[in-house]
Amino acid sequence: MHVTGESTALQSQEHRDLLDIIDKLRSQGISQFVDLPQIIVCGDQSSGKSSVLEAISGMSFPTKDNLCTRFATELILRRSLSTGVKVHISPGPDRSPDEKKRLEAFEYIRDDLDVSQVVEDAKDAMGLNVNDKIFSTDILRIEISGPSQPHLTMVDLPGLFLAGNKDQSEEDSNIVKSLVLSYMRKPRSIILAVVSAKSDFALQQVTRHARALDPQGIRTLGLITKPDTLDQGSDSERFYAELCQNSDVKFRLGWHVLRNRNYAECYTTTAERDKMEEDFFSRGIWTLLEASQLGVTTLRVRLSNVLRDQILMQLPSVLDDVEAGIKQCEAKLAKLGVSRSTASEQRRYLLKVSSGFSSLLKAAVDGVYTDSFFANADHSQPYEKRLRAVVQNTLSDFAEQMRKEGHARVIREGPTSEKEDNEEDEEDDEEDDDRCVSWFDYVEEVKALMKEARGRELPGTYNPLIVAELFSKQCKPWQRLVCALSERILASSYLAVNSALQNVTDGQTAEALLRELIGPSIEILRKNLDTKVEEILEPHLSGHPITYNHYLTENVQKMQAARQRRKLEERLKTFFTVKELYEGTVTYSFNIRSLLDIFASSTEPDMDKLSCSMAADMMGAYYKAVIDDVSVLAIERCLIQQLPDLLAPEAIYDLTDAEVRRIAGESHESTVERARTTDKLRILESGMAELKRLKKHNPSMLAT
Repeated sequence: MHVTGESTALQSQEHRDLLDIIDKLRSQGISQFVDLPQIIVCGDQSSGKSSVLEAISGMSFPTKDNLCTRFATELILRRSLSTGVKVHISPGPDRSPDEKKRLEAFEYIRDDLDVSQVVEDAKDAMGLNVNDKIFSTDILRIEISGPSQPHLTMVDLPGLFLAGNKDQSEEDSNIVKSLVLSYMRKPRSIILAVVSAKSDFALQQVTRHARALDPQGIRTLGLITKPDTLDQGSDSERFYAELCQNSDVKFRLGWHVLRNRNYAECYTTTAERDKMEEDFFSRGIWTLLEASQLGVTTLRVRLSNVLRDQILMQLPSVLDDVEAGIKQCEAKLAKLGVSRSTASEQRRYLLKVSSGFSSLLKAAVDGVYTDSFFANADHSQPYEKRLRAVVQNTLSDFAEQMRKEGHARVIREGPTSEKEDNEEDEEDDEEDDDRCVSWFDYVEEVKALMKEARGRELPGTYNPLIVAELFSKQCKPWQRLVCALSERILASSYLAVNSALQNVTDGQTAEALLRELIGPSIEILRKNLDTKVEEILEPHLSGHPITYNHYLTENVQKMQAARQRRKLEERLKTFFTVKELYEGTVTYSFNIRSLLDIFASSTEPDMDKLSCSMAADMMGAYYKAVIDDVSVLAIERCLIQQLPDLLAPEAIYDLTDAEVRRIAGESHESTVERARTTDKLRILESGMAELKRLKKHNPSMLAT
């Protein structure tokens, strides 16, 4: 085993503890659920990635870049007094329990670390050398400790390539690209973009992807390899030197240059390799760069510090993500409930679901939105769950719609004579719709109708049944509007019911409850609502109007008084003579006797017209009574107030054991989901314990 002879810059125990915590979280599998800070090594094939890892760790890595590695490798370096190596495999999330157990038992038992052999053994264990399997989500973890190692963890990814050959196809190219980009997209990952000076910069994929996924260059560090292949004094050499100065492609973390072993130097020791690199950077254009940008010794420290800073910056949000994940798991397990194989366990579970469902629906109906259910927008907008708000707004809209559309004829007040009415019609014809009729014309229609309905009433009075006939004609749109209202309220109620049910139980049980209990109960409520609506509308549509409300006569008198006032205003405008004196003073002249004549002649001599006017006003006043009846007696009493009882405990008790099993019996999918969620919760809770331990012992590392 070869180790570097150079001493690594001193790094604190807190620094090591910080990286160890993150590595432990990753080894526990938490990275399946929470994005963790990490350095990912990306580059095109033949860019020198393996030589970079070899220089940093002092270990020999596979250099056959033309062979595509189809899994990620975590390289964990730790400084310690003794030298040691640990190798194991972290199974991917798609592995079965038996496969996970087998892969976790993978061991590398050789005395010296041969990374090439480790990779081949790992491929065999992952099944990549058989069955045409071309890619694995498993991760190979190589832990190396020694007195000269830095505190550093990196994830080595397969090299990007475009053209296929006999060993790797274009399909393999797409698979590798997908893998690399999936890591690069993670916002907490530091991208170490390896660029070979031996190749044209514009043709290398890695920086193009890095700039696309990190357009501000906030989390990318560029690394130039093979600078010794450049001709001294050439334009290419000057280009890469300027690139390292961050003057062209700019990254916040800047650039670094590393000299790799060439083929003739492949058997040199690590110490000899480092000495040749130091000599190379001590001359030529590279002396113009900062020493901290050159060579492997400074790269180790630089990468270690970059990773430390990234972890410190991201730890508070990692803690938040872990807490959120734990809450989601707990909520899901609460919905799934404990394992239920007997009818007794299943009935007990349904009673728990009943209690939670009724509580949420009562809060929704009462307009008490303190439960987190009303703020959770994972499956639907919170407004849809806030049933009281939905109902109130829908009824307000209904009242306005009734005001605008609830009458067959729109009676326009204004003209007080036929002449004035004709003048008004000429001005407003374009604005009127088919329903619009002037007051004068409407009174004429009523007069014709009254002739057909004349009984023994005296002149100047009218048959009271005429009001019923007028009203029946005017309220024809009611049935359509009220039915549409019922459908809207029912649809909103169903959304709230379904959301509450999905919140308190799993999808399979929710579907069964909707089918067996809640759906039929809602259908009964629908029928009751329709019956009540018909009951409310029937006397208005086909009966004679009855009311004992004194507001009826008051409204009639107000309507008549308003009309009389308009008549007087029009007549007074023609009576008064206006004289304008000096300094803007206005005086009015009139004859007292003439004024009294105007008031005395304000009566209606046409008794038929008077009775028609009275009948029309009575109809208009009576017309406003139905909105409250529909809202309170139908919508509220027959539907909304009944929703919390849709899944009452009594209904659960009345179910037979067979029905209980059919509704609450667990499917294979539910059992698997509980096991998966329990496993995820265990991992997250273990990770939370580690993070809290870190916070407890090193509070400065985790400021929240």
